[in-house]
Formats: sequence, structure tokens, C-alpha cells
Amino acid sequence: MVQKLGNIKRNMNPLKLELVNQFVLQKQHLSTDSKIDDIVQIADDLCGLHATGTMEPYLTLFARTRNFEKSSLEKELYWNRTLGRIRCMRKTLFIHTKEMIPTAYSATKHIIEQYFTKFFEVYEISEAEYQEYSEKIIKILKENELPTSEVKNRLNGYKKTSQLLGLMCDQGILIRGTPVKGWKDRRNNYALFQNYFPNMNLEQYSESDAIAILVKKYLKTYGPSTENDIAWWCGIGKRKVRAELEKIESEIEKITIAGLDHEYLILKSDREKLGKIKALKENLVILLPMLDPYIMGYKNRERYIDIEHYYYAFDRSGNATTTIILDGKIIGIWDVVDKPEPTIKTFLFKDINDKVKQLLQIKANTLGKFIIDKDVIVKECKNMEPLTERTAGNFMTPLKNC
Repeated sequence: MVQKLGNIKRNMNPLKLELVNQFVLQKQHLSTDSKIDDIVQIADDLCGLHATGTMEPYLTLFARTRNFEKSSLEKELYWNRTLGRIRCMRKTLFIHTKEMIPTAYSATKHIIEQYFTKFFEVYEISEAEYQEYSEKIIKILKENELPTSEVKNRLNGYKKTSQLLGLMCDQGILIRGTPVKGWKDRRNNYALFQNYFPNMNLEQYSESDAIAILVKKYLKTYGPSTENDIAWWCGIGKRKVRAELEKIESEIEKITIAGLDHEYLILKSDREKLGKIKALKENLVILLPMLDPYIMGYKNRERYIDIEHYYYAFDRSGNATTTIILDGKIIGIWDVVDKPEPTIKTFLFKDINDKVKQLLQIKANTLGKFIIDKDVIVKECKNMEPLTERTAGNFMTPLKNC
């Protein structure tokens, strides 16, 4: 049985929820005064960008910068190569800084490797077959960055090409490169990992050292948070997380938040900064993409959404859809369509005042134009079916039926 951390100092005075939310918004570059245009710094400060979808990393950065351009992310990913996309926490694709890639890789390698055996069983690939075709793929990609279709063609139509390319990425042999046709295309080219990062040693950290770095970096990005939050986000199990937390007990403080039941952990250095946070003078409205770090960084989510609205924002698997944030709390859902006319749809859980409506209109127009490259209309939806009552994947189009 896992024992509770016993030597961490407790602060007995509950903190105001509004101030905690404001603090996290500031750390994640979502408050007005914390926005910056250094996207590599943002990726580092967020401990990675969710990259399961194609558009989401762009929208995550758009929400946190003053003058973001789509080409900026492509420049850092594919040309400067200060960023890279790998599978790591919770077997999910993240975009990390090149400095953080070895840490994320080593901390989660044991989880990813568990998939390898199942892979060979599911796709009925022998070790010999894998060895043969992986060597051929390495030769094909030695000088070129190519899409799945071209690699498959050069392998004389080998039917398992797509699966093999994905597995080789997870092993750190290949990396997902440029999209085939623009930022919305789910297809991408593949390249040799060493061609992108020739001097990178993916094995430079032991698993324990990598987890220690990851846990502390998580607290820096997402704290205050619970132990369950850390273990869930890392996807590496409570025992391993607990072992690393025990090593840095002297750097952590326990706090409570007014109106919430859990006990939260925060770095002492952050606790001092949190004590200086002041309430927002003006309302802050933010439209976040699905799987945004601000929403997906926690297993316990009562800090930023009321329980009666939970299943509008999250599906059965806990995936977050596109959300409307007011002063740190989720107040509604948004969606975008380009046909029959470019439109941002919104669904609000409760009535909001005219000033907030005006802010939402401005934000929706700006975001819609960024996505579609055209002016959009904003349509308010009166009803929404909860995501838990719909089929898997519907969190990607939450207002489809509006």
C-alpha cells in the first residue's frame, strides 16, 4: 500500500480559487500580461504541447502569443529543429523542445515498450519480418523525407508500412516530419530521427532520473496539483511518482483551495509567487483547442469546471473538447465549420453579461479567421448533447448537430 507523503509542510489557510486559477493562467501564458511570442519557450514552459491532432498545437500557441503565425511552428519543428514530436506521456504524441525529448523519452520508455509486444501480435509481424523491413525503411529514408504512400511504394506495396513507420517512431528510429499538404493535413512525411537530431542521445538519462525531472517540471507547469494529477498526466504510475516526490519533499508545500476537497502540492518557490497574485481587474475570455494543456494537465478537474457541466467538456475517456474559458473556468464549448459558410459556433452553460458576450464575439472572430483565413460569423447554439452520450471521437466536433 502506498504511504502518503508525510514530511511536506502544510499551509492550513485555504487559498481563493480565483487566485489559484489566475496563477495557473499566468504560468501557462494565458493571461494578457503573460503572453509571449517565443514558441519554443512556451513549449518548454508547458512541458510539451499535445500533438495528437494536427491543428491543436497551432491553436494552443495561438492562445498564448501576441502575434503567432502558423509558419513559426513549422520553422521550429522542421527547419530549426528546436522542437520535435514524440510519443511519451500516456502514450500520447507531444511536441517537446529538443532539450526535453530525452527526458520524456526515458521517463516513459517502459510504457511505450509494453506496446511493442502487442504490436507484433496484433499485426502478425515476426521479429525477422520487422528486422527486414525496418532496415529497408532506414535505407529509403537515409537521404529523403517521405510520406507513407511513397515508402509503401518503394517497399513494393508492403501492407503493414503505416504500422511499421509508427512503431519505428516510437522506438526513436524515425520521427514524424513535415505535413504532406499544409497544417491541417493529418498525414505527414517520415524522416530518420538522427537526421533531425544528429547529436541527441535518447538514453542519456536513467528512467529514475528522467522521472524526477519530469515530475518537478510538471509541478512547475501545472501546480497546484494533486498526486493523482501528476501520476495520471505522466502515465507512469503512483509508486514511481511518489518515490520522486519523496526526494524533493523539502521543495514542496501542501495547500488547500477554498471550496475544493483535495490537498494540493505546489513548489515552495511557486507558493511565494502565488501569494503575490492579485485578482483580475477585467474579465479574461479564452477559446482553447481540444486537449489543451490547461485542461488536460489534471485528472482532478473541479478547479476549472463545475461538476454539472463536466460531460459537455469531456468524453468517456476524459478527452477535452474545444472550450470557452472565463477567468480560468470553463463556461462553454465552441466549434468551427467552413461550410456552408465560415462559422464559429458557441454553446454556453449559463447566461453571461453583455460585456463578456462582446469579448467572446471578438475572440471567436479572431480565432475563426486564424483557422479558416476568412471572416466568420458567430452562432450561438441553445442545446448540446453531452459527449458521454455520443460515440467515441465526437469530442472533436462537439457542436456538429447545432
